[in-house]
This record gives sequence, C-alpha cells and structure tokens, in this order.
Amino acid sequence: MKTNLLFLHALSPLHAGTGQGVGAIDLPIAREKATNLPIVPGSTLKGVLRASCKDDGDKICERVFGPETNNAGDHAGSAQFSDLRLLFLPARSLAGTFAWVTSPLVLRRFARDCRMANTLGFGEPPQVANDKICLLAADPSALTMKIEQEDNQVVLEDLRLTGEFNQGLQSLVNDLSVNIFADTHWQDLFKERVCVVHDDVFNFLLETATEITARIRMEEDKKTVKEGALWYEEALPAESILVGLMLVQEIKANADQVREVIGRIAQDPLQVGGNSTVGRGLCWIRLV
Repeated sequence: MKTNLLFLHALSPLHAGTGQGVGAIDLPIAREKATNLPIVPGSTLKGVLRASCKDDGDKICERVFGPETNNAGDHAGSAQFSDLRLLFLPARSLAGTFAWVTSPLVLRRFARDCRMANTLGFGEPPQVANDKICLLAADPSALTMKIEQEDNQVVLEDLRLTGEFNQGLQSLVNDLSVNIFADTHWQDLFKERVCVVHDDVFNFLLETATEITARIRMEEDKKTVKEGALWYEEALPAESILVGLMLVQEIKANADQVREVIGRIAQDPLQVGGNSTVGRGLCWIRLV
C-alpha cells in the first residue's frame, strides 16, 4: 500500500458539518470526539474528488474511486482517504493581522503521518514550556510587537503571549510552505506568521476562534424572516490548513495513475463541505 500526504487550504470559510447540534450552535462543524480537533471527513473529500473526475473513455475514474453505487460490489476503489485534521488554525493577531496557530500535540500527530507517508521527515516536534509563551518560525516575526517596554509580545484573540524563535520549527515550516502553497509570496507570509502555542491554549482557540454565522430564511412573498427560520452555523475560518492521508491499494489502478488523476483534479480550487451557493468551502488541495 502506498501512502501520500494531502493538504487542504481553505480559501473561504469551510463548513463540513455533522447535522443538527444539541448546543447553542445549530449546525456545528465535524470534530474528533477525543481531541475536539476539527476535521473534514474522508468520505466528504472522496465525494468531492470523484464528482470532479472526468473520464477520457478509459474508465480511470471508476478504477481510482470505485464503481457507481449500482455496481459498488464489483470492486473497491484504489484510492482511500483518511479524515483531514486541522493542522494550522488562523487566529486574529494584534500584529500581522492573523497567525497560523498550531500546538505540540497536533505537530506530533502530523509527524506520525509524515513517517507513514515517508515524507517531510522531521525529528521531535518543538515543545512549549507553558501557556504564557509561543514559538515562532521567523526572526523577526510578523506577529511580534513591543507592549509596556516588553519586546516580542504576541497577542492572539484575547491572549497575550511571549514569542520565542525556534530554529527547529523554522526548518519544519520552510519544508511545509513549499508543499502547501504554490505561490512564493504566500510561502513567505506563512513562514512569518506560524505560531506554536501550548496544547491548553490551542484547545481554547478551537472553541473561540472558529467562525459563527447567523443564518435566516425569508418568506418569499413578504420578504420577511420566516418564523423559526433563524439558525447559527459554525465554520472553519478562511486560511485554515488541514492535512490527511491518501492510501493507494493497486486494485484497478496503480499508484502513479491515482496520483496523476488526483493531481489533475486539484489543478483548480474545489468546493468542499456545505453551502456552496453562498461561497463556502472553496479550497486548494495539494498532494505531496
């Protein structure tokens, strides 16, 4: 079985939901049960890729993704997709506009995926000593400022942290940037804005830094809000970066054919998740 890393970069707010919620948010995003980490289910990603695949008379889409529902028992698809887990969460920053934030636990799980895919190898993920500091991948960083005579202060949402440059993180981010972004300008922006915070701080941001939108439905003839048609919907903010695995079992298509098909599909942005008619879920997908 061949394994590849797959990155997803959200260009607009991304709602991959789980249906009706039981809390204050009527339509929450999908999350892992144990870690509360936002995800895009693998089935969602596979459906998007399959719907965008075009055959050239060689049935390559069927060989890569499997037969249509009526003939699903004939054979399995050659491409299998894990859930995409959040790797970098964009959060408001007092300096630099916003930061791409992650945590040591998230990086440790990402390192395990890299070993499975035999790519982007890096050593022990950097550790954050306490919840008052954050690690930065650039020196100087776009996120730092001077507050009350103290240098290298980073303010994320309502949190004030002390930034510390980490050379190991810089090396990792340099490798990541060229695999996530095709544009060199965005690669530089990414390097200047990566921030690693304590796991507890990241858990706080997972609850407070997602996007909550009030949605309504109108009465067609009256142009007023329909009774009971107000709901709150959660989304990952634009610039969120997720990562997952694509596994290839060479059933009807070999690994090179699968990668060629996925690469061809991913040449243009794809719509992932719900609310496509209001511009949600426009994403770049990059296969390493």
